Amino acid sequence: SCSLHDAITAEKAGVAATAIITDRFEPTAKAMAKVQGLPDYPFVVIPHPIASNPDTILREKAEDAVRQCVEILLQR
Repeated sequence: SCSLHDAITAEKAGVAATAIITDRFEPTAKAMAKVQGLPDYPFVVIPHPIASNPDTILREKAEDAVRQCVEILLQR
């Protein structure tokens, strides 16, 4: 996932960061974090899919993602 790669790159540069991944891509994101040398790198996981969701579901997923991002970033 590009967003995970970007987040890890920022993290290695000293900038607290995280990424948002849908659960369908979680195994790939975990593998990428491991390859990048950060196997326990925290990232946000939300339910897949995104594109076909109505606005109400998208809003719920976005609010959940923001909550998870804040939790992760406050721990860094």
